Amino acid sequence: MVDYHAANQAYQYGPSSGGNGAGGGGSMGDYMAQEDDWDRDLLLDPAWEKQQRKTFTAWCNSHLRKAGTQIENIDEDFRDGLKLMLLLEVISGERLPKPERGKMRVHKINNVNKALDFIASKGVKLVSIGAEEIVDGNAKMTLGMIWTIILRFAIQDISVEETSAKEGLLLWCQRKTAPYKNVNVQNFHISWKDGLAFNALIHRHRPELIEYDKLRKDDPVTNLNNAFEVAEKYLDIPKMLDAEDIVNTARPDEKAIMTYVSSFYHAFSGAQKAETAANRICKVLAVNQENEHLMEDYERLASDLLEWIRRTIPWLEDRVPQKTIQEMQQKLEDFRDYRRVHKPPKVQEKCQLEINFNTLQTKLRLSNRPAFMPSEGRMVSDINNGWQHLEQAEKGYEEWLLNEIRRLERLDHLAEKFRQKASIHEAWTDGKEAMLKHRDYETATLSDIKALIRKHEAFESDLAAHQDRVEQIAAIAQELNELDYYDSHNVNTRCQKICDQWDALGSLTHSRREALEKTEKQLETIDQLHLEYAKRAAPFNNWMESAMEDLQDMFIVHTIEEIEGLISAHDQFKSTLPDADREREAILAIHKEAQRIAESNHIKLSGSNPYTTVTPQIINSKWEKVQQLVPKRDHALLEEQSKQQSNEHLRRQFASQANVVGPWIQTKMEEIGRISIEMNGTLEDQLSHLKQYECSIVDYKPNLDLLEQQHQLIQEALIFDNKHTNYTMEHIRVGWEQLLTTIARTINEVENQILTRDAKGISQEQMQEFRASFNHFDKDHGGALGPEEFKACLISLGYDVENDRQKQTGSMDSDDFRALLISTGYSLGDAEFNRIMSVVDPNHSGLVTFQAFIDFMSRETTDTDTADQVIASFKVLAGDKNFITAEELRRELPPDQAEYCIARMAPYQGPDAAPGALDYKSFSTALYGESDL
Repeated sequence: MVDYHAANQAYQYGPSSGGNGAGGGGSMGDYMAQEDDWDRDLLLDPAWEKQQRKTFTAWCNSHLRKAGTQIENIDEDFRDGLKLMLLLEVISGERLPKPERGKMRVHKINNVNKALDFIASKGVKLVSIGAEEIVDGNAKMTLGMIWTIILRFAIQDISVEETSAKEGLLLWCQRKTAPYKNVNVQNFHISWKDGLAFNALIHRHRPELIEYDKLRKDDPVTNLNNAFEVAEKYLDIPKMLDAEDIVNTARPDEKAIMTYVSSFYHAFSGAQKAETAANRICKVLAVNQENEHLMEDYERLASDLLEWIRRTIPWLEDRVPQKTIQEMQQKLEDFRDYRRVHKPPKVQEKCQLEINFNTLQTKLRLSNRPAFMPSEGRMVSDINNGWQHLEQAEKGYEEWLLNEIRRLERLDHLAEKFRQKASIHEAWTDGKEAMLKHRDYETATLSDIKALIRKHEAFESDLAAHQDRVEQIAAIAQELNELDYYDSHNVNTRCQKICDQWDALGSLTHSRREALEKTEKQLETIDQLHLEYAKRAAPFNNWMESAMEDLQDMFIVHTIEEIEGLISAHDQFKSTLPDADREREAILAIHKEAQRIAESNHIKLSGSNPYTTVTPQIINSKWEKVQQLVPKRDHALLEEQSKQQSNEHLRRQFASQANVVGPWIQTKMEEIGRISIEMNGTLEDQLSHLKQYECSIVDYKPNLDLLEQQHQLIQEALIFDNKHTNYTMEHIRVGWEQLLTTIARTINEVENQILTRDAKGISQEQMQEFRASFNHFDKDHGGALGPEEFKACLISLGYDVENDRQKQTGSMDSDDFRALLISTGYSLGDAEFNRIMSVVDPNHSGLVTFQAFIDFMSRETTDTDTADQVIASFKVLAGDKNFITAEELRRELPPDQAEYCIARMAPYQGPDAAPGALDYKSFSTALYGESDL
């Protein structure tokens, strides 16, 4: 360094003389144009000039004292140029030309010019500042020159987020003081008058020096003096401002404030390294926190869906039948509500859950984090297994409901049939026991006895005819028992009573026959004509009763063929009516003939035919009843035929729609598979195309709703089969749900590819090349590659598996590079290829999907934060210590992320541990390895 002190002692000041100005060679460009607001034709504000003199003098002395000197009067002590050159040497660390020996004016001007030339060589344009003004002691020019030096050597290098020096310094102040109340730094004048901003800067970096909470905004002088004194005593920043001058000035001088504040910036410049480290840590923690939220959302959604499945399956597996058709139909309606209302949102939740899981895994891979393993029982496979169990129970449940409705319908029919036949039989048996127990034969005449015998024979014939009805009643009761009819007890009681009564009638009939036969030996003749009438009337009466019973018999059919069979049988019955009418006329003729003979022979008949109770009036009455029942039966059969025709129309209507919707769903499934393989254009174009395709699918939903309505009409009509279509509503529903799930998954795959591309910096051309290569080797268009296909795909892309990196081929295109590989006999190493397969196929399925392929290529060709980088960042915040304290974390990180680290860091156990020490190394490693975060 030049000995300016010796030069100052050896020479005296010479007379003033003119000199060359040091105006400008270099330029600081736009920077100086923004910062230079000096004008030699304007006078400084006296208050500002006072502040600048004090501040600039203190600033110069803070550097000159390093050379063992200082100045007292800023516009006098720089006039000879010696201390000016010394100041420039100290602040720049460079040697200036040797000063001239002599103290004449010309020597002073030359020395000042050397200083001004040095300033100009640093790119500073000195506007209107010449050596003569400095030598002459021009205060304004001297202050302007010092301000230029301060700008160049103290402020110019300050830059925050690519702002100018002034804006960068202001932004730095705003960030550092943002957490402090009553501080709002907007400029370098008014914002600093109350002194709180100065104290906040010190407290932010050295909190032990300032008790900030005890400062009052209404005591600015105390605040300013406190900050100035602490800065001078502990931070080696000289007092450059006067508290009273700042408080008593309406607008403090901006340059004085900037000069003083820049000293704080340089004093705390070491903290910038810590801030950079803190930003890195905040970024890593933010990624981890976001992933944790996604994991928690997955766990919650998975738990809710599994809980819904757990609650629903027992309901679907409940096979306890109800007693009535109405109750079972209500269960069927509840099941329809479940299929239409409750299940579709759960299908969407399941699909969305899989999409969220895939997106989370992609984000974890992109941030170099381990894959997410859901808690036990909440894996995607667990959800799929539960869903499969649900659908199995669902399918069995619907089949059971329909079978139960059929069973109950059959039971109701049989029960009504049992009651009808039982009522007819009970009506017939009414009074029969009393008649059989009557001992009238003891006082009867011979003719009466003969009549009683014949009457009893007719009764026995009638009794035998009713045997079939009793057997039918017992058979129906047995069938009701086998079908588990809910009122079987009453049916069995009634049936048993009928059977017991029937046995009693048989016994009584046998006893009465024996009595009559014993008496018959004493009796003679029976009117043969009456007997013939009785014998023919009884079966005919029986036939009419059976005909009436058949005509009133209930029926149930499910097809047109069945009802046409009943109509045919009824037509056959009607064809026998003429013969029956002739038999009726013949029987009535016998009765008429008996009356004619009696009248012709003047025989007085006692009344009705003694051999039978079936009078001609009864025969005619029942015949008229048969005639009335025939058209009613015609009407019932035709009405049922119309119903079955309507059901056939419903079948054909459903089949027509199902035969369109079913193939449409199958075609769309095939088209989606083809689109996912043959994607063209940018990923955004593909995504847009897929979403439009998804909208077209959703727009088709009304066709499905129409089919659901038709299906409901079929079920309400109790139609159980449909020969006109192979598609059931169940097939259509499953196909539709698979279609929605497939298009959603395909869209999610493209979104994940975009996420991977943007996060890893993969170009559109690279992504297209990856897709083209993958599709080329995906020969079966199955969307996945086998090991050999995958290896060939890697080679086609120029991937060097043996060196675990991609070959760099200079300006060669991909075809040239592939040719080079073939010509050099390039092959993939087995060990390295096995490592790659373990990455892209962790489940050892033997297949590599396109997403796994893209994740691998992006991970191998890009860089991400590592655990070592995060450890290094924490070490900076800890001041090179092997541990960090909670206080340091709260000071350097945002509150939420600081508390996040404190809650998860284990206590530091090293020999150099201090109270409250936290282990940041194991925490950083856990972020990238196996952990329970």
